[in-house]
Amino acid sequence: MEKGKVNTYSPDTVLEDFLRTAESGSDSSKASTSEFDGPKIQTSASRWTGFLELFRSKSKGHFAKDPLISSLKLSKRFSRSMRETSSSSVMPNPILDNGLSYFKPQWKLFTLSELQTATNNFHQENLIGKGGYAEVHKGRLRNGQYIAVKRLMRGQQDERIGDFLSELGIMAHINHPNTAKLIGYAVDGGLFLVLELSPYGSLANMLHASKQKLEWKIRYKVAIGIAEGLLYLHEGGQRRIIHRDIKAANILLTKDLEPQICDFGLAKWLPERWTHLTISKFEGTFGYLAPEFLMHGIVDEKTDVFAFGVLLLELITGRRALDYSQQSLVIWAKPLLKKNRIRELVDPSLADDYNLLQINLMVLAASLCVQQSSIRRPRINQILLLLKGNSKSLDLIRRCRKPSHWKRNR
Repeated sequence: MEKGKVNTYSPDTVLEDFLRTAESGSDSSKASTSEFDGPKIQTSASRWTGFLELFRSKSKGHFAKDPLISSLKLSKRFSRSMRETSSSSVMPNPILDNGLSYFKPQWKLFTLSELQTATNNFHQENLIGKGGYAEVHKGRLRNGQYIAVKRLMRGQQDERIGDFLSELGIMAHINHPNTAKLIGYAVDGGLFLVLELSPYGSLANMLHASKQKLEWKIRYKVAIGIAEGLLYLHEGGQRRIIHRDIKAANILLTKDLEPQICDFGLAKWLPERWTHLTISKFEGTFGYLAPEFLMHGIVDEKTDVFAFGVLLLELITGRRALDYSQQSLVIWAKPLLKKNRIRELVDPSLADDYNLLQINLMVLAASLCVQQSSIRRPRINQILLLLKGNSKSLDLIRRCRKPSHWKRNR
């Protein structure tokens, strides 16, 4: 191909046609904002006090006794979170909604000793996830149930409390097969969130640490399930939720190897009339961060779409988002994506044991998700249609893949 000549088979050149056939809406009437913009929520001290009383009553006294919680202050970060979900007409807040049953009846209050016993006193061998503000340990209760315990550890005391309440507020609103299930919490000796866990642990563990090869049909199933979960967060609930930390370590696998999105510690509510948030505090996981967030702090649904694209590349290649030499998977993969060199992308451990159509669908979806420009990235509902192989996505595959690419290179 001559230099400068347009590659009609490149995903970049056919994306517009694909998006043109999907549902679109104008965002011109929407307003953008930053986490410091917008009026503050006007709420009385009595409402906040009432919420704390509810927390204390549900915690059966442990909340009031714990010195960490008894000195509760409204954190600066939590205040910003409330302002982010406000508008000029004072929108309802998930924490302060009068009609919100904040603590679900099925949530159990755990003691510190129960969690220590379950995790072997938070032994390093049980550590399955570690971030900037928390650690996650796997454990097993006395009744045999496997759990994941998220322990908030870093940051100022009031920030940890704000993070704890914010994440509880998010999880109180979500209910989907592909989002993690919170079964309880603890405020005795610290702040803990307790989630369901299967013996398989996280996707990161299965994909990168397990000696057992993750079969292609499972990888494809996981990709579909994560997309379903993101679609629910972005469009299926009462409010738009941007997860902001989609990565292999934050995908739990059930006993049926169904993926569940977990860890909503960085999640943001995005009011319907706002196009995006602008976040000043740098948070997230290198290797998954979208370019517009790195450069300008912009957060919207396309932030999650980019991270999902990286996750698709992990499933396809078996590589980490950042390897031990800190090489970016996206940077490594992009030349191969542009040249449609599928065989060089596929995880060598799979050999030829994969579905050729599905691998083409996932490679194309990953190509679209990790584009530099967020405008050119599809929405998650469009990616889901593509992954499921509907007629329009199959036509797109045919246009993006020359006939020679449908043949395996032996």
